[in-house]
Amino acid sequence: METMYDTLLQLPLFQGLAQEDFTCILGKVKLHFTKHKAGEILAKKDTACRQLIFILNGEIASSTSSNDNSYSIMEFFQAPYLIEPQSLFGMNTSYVSTYIAQTEVHTVTISKTFVMSDLFRYEIFRLNYMNIISNRAQTNYNRLWNKAIGNPETRIADFILSHIERLSGKKILKIKMEVLADILNDTRLSISKALNGMQEKGLLTLHRGEIVIPNVEKLI
Repeated sequence: METMYDTLLQLPLFQGLAQEDFTCILGKVKLHFTKHKAGEILAKKDTACRQLIFILNGEIASSTSSNDNSYSIMEFFQAPYLIEPQSLFGMNTSYVSTYIAQTEVHTVTISKTFVMSDLFRYEIFRLNYMNIISNRAQTNYNRLWNKAIGNPETRIADFILSHIERLSGKKILKIKMEVLADILNDTRLSISKALNGMQEKGLLTLHRGEIVIPNVEKLI
């Protein structure tokens, strides 16, 4: 049976860390284990990120809104998952999304202070952290140069793909048809026809002010 110790070693920032070093870390830091009910907010947009939050089990959803709140997109993540490690440092150290438990969720948190004073002393932890941040930055940069042109269906798919963290799983885009048409510099009628065509192909499902993408991989 897998222990909590084994689960922690599977988390992205600790992978490859020697058990002796990890045991030493556990002896120094007070890990905060918390159980969250479905519907509970784990981290909220625009609040300060002062800790690393690891999702040990369960499912969470992230909700990210545009600056003018005209649209938002929701993603779903299964454990193990690390909430916004990129927000711990930099010019903006606030969460960019809100994270909500979809099921009962168990988390462990580690303060920024301990990350800086102790964890960064371990080379494997530093490398894991830099790889996570670098991979995210490179992915976002590549998306800027891969903007699709062509028919409305292609541009709708590109819009969705450019606003998500992971290119897999279920996504929910909350947006009005006229807002999407304005963003894509197209007419409402053209966008409506394209969305209905994508729905007929099983790529998405349309609801009032909401587009559900059950498997975003199909848009790639």
